[in-house]
Amino acid sequence: MKITDLSVAIENDIPADPPGLGPSIDYSHHQTGASEMVDFFPGLCVDDLPGKEGWAAERLSVTTHNGTHLDAPWHFASTMDGGKPAWTIDEVPLDWCIRPGVKLDLRHLADGYVATAADLQAELARIGYDLQPFDIVVINTAAGAAYGQRDYLGKGCGIGREATHWLMSKGVRIAGTDAWSWDAPFPVTAKRYAESGDAGLIWEGHKAARDGIFMHMEKLTNLDQLPDTGFTMHCLPVKVARASAGWCRAVAIQD
Repeated sequence: MKITDLSVAIENDIPADPPGLGPSIDYSHHQTGASEMVDFFPGLCVDDLPGKEGWAAERLSVTTHNGTHLDAPWHFASTMDGGKPAWTIDEVPLDWCIRPGVKLDLRHLADGYVATAADLQAELARIGYDLQPFDIVVINTAAGAAYGQRDYLGKGCGIGREATHWLMSKGVRIAGTDAWSWDAPFPVTAKRYAESGDAGLIWEGHKAARDGIFMHMEKLTNLDQLPDTGFTMHCLPVKVARASAGWCRAVAIQD
């Protein structure tokens, strides 16, 4: 089988999140680990350890939205599906996270464009596929090629309210994007809001999920390497109690 890694690494100094929201990793190397190790074993000296080395370890300061992650319904609102309590990430059915994958290529859409149901339907018609319930849909946008660059946060199209509702109507419960957000980049939305005064434009794709049961991944990568169909998505989230999201090592598997 062929495994395609769709996950970005959590690392320092990558412009993959807005200022102040990025991760911080403190690396502890083997020499520090040696000093720590001898404290556990009275009489042990650093010189007694092979290579005078102990363990290496890392301490992270992160949010559950750093790196490739799966947003739970709790991230969008306190309720979902007609007023029911919104699920946190530890309540997501794991079998939903291993399902047939479908890639929609929207790289031709302009940065900041809000994709509609018609845009998704046109791409599905191009690849000759009818969505099935529980398919995992991944959206390849222009943001994928810009990851790690200074302009990443402003790249790619977003998925709007209507398109998100349409995916839910087709039985899709998990989708994903290679952009920073499921929605259009915030600077574009801020400009539209300033011009219209319509607060409904803010986070419209996220907020649409309150009306059903829907989750999505953000900051996927390598979607350009996938076929349109014929692969299985695996996106099991880390089990963080009562959390709004969980990091996932998203991969696509082709037999």
